[in-house]
Amino acid sequence: MGRITARTRVTRITVGGRTSRRDDLLAVEEPLEIRVGREPLAVTMRTPGHDVDLAVGFLVSEGVISRGDQIAGAIHCAGADGENTYNVLDLTLAAGVPRPDATAQRNTYVSSSCGVCGKASIEAVHTRTAHPVDDADLRVDAGLLARFPDRLRAGQEIFEKTGGLHAAALFDGRTGEMIVLREDIGRHNAVDKVIGWAAREGLLPLRGMVLQVSGRASFELTQKASMAGIPILAAVSAPSSLAVEHAQQAGITLVGFMRGDSMVVYSGDGRIIERHEPDAATAVASTTDHLTAG
Repeated sequence: MGRITARTRVTRITVGGRTSRRDDLLAVEEPLEIRVGREPLAVTMRTPGHDVDLAVGFLVSEGVISRGDQIAGAIHCAGADGENTYNVLDLTLAAGVPRPDATAQRNTYVSSSCGVCGKASIEAVHTRTAHPVDDADLRVDAGLLARFPDRLRAGQEIFEKTGGLHAAALFDGRTGEMIVLREDIGRHNAVDKVIGWAAREGLLPLRGMVLQVSGRASFELTQKASMAGIPILAAVSAPSSLAVEHAQQAGITLVGFMRGDSMVVYSGDGRIIERHEPDAATAVASTTDHLTAG
């Protein structure tokens, strides 16, 4: 496995104060070439670690597979120079699983900021899911949902050291348990790592789960949630217009601007339940009325 963090010498300048030099930690960004049956499919810029999860999640997001058992094996292999730097991963599909067609191959690398760059056509971005969620009956308490961002932040070990990584996590929508958390320099990679882990665990579709992400909600994240059968996507920051449009079309509940006890629901608000506790005055009045009636 490659490095997750790298150390570098930096100069810290404080205007009107002292200038100092010290070591600092950076989040590593390296390319990962994803191959299927020895044929190159895509190159994504990612933070090394959980590469198999990332590649499997990428194949789910691309519609190449819909279940983890459709992958027979994965191995890091040598690159063009013959050296194994753990930046090339070859996946073997299970027997009977069709190979990716030409439209699935990326024409350019996938940057850490863009998960849909290099698509052969704009129509190919709207990949059809094998796990529709428009009829998913998950209901989540708003108070429970409001706690997820802080729990996500508390679990970001590498972010704590570098300040340079996004995170994604799956939460059980009924119990609030955090099932898995992954970090990466690319938000779409963090989501693919989560989805890939779930696929390998045989958990797809994730109809009882909430996908919580740091930062904003883009179209690519709603697309990935749709492909994995996730009915609720919650983001700390704002969604894009296309993210909202796709969420509405796919039947995904999209939540943004999660700040303390407040949040904004852009799509599918019927899945968010708000339980109101009676205040003290209401409770006393109710008890008095009951005793009087008795």
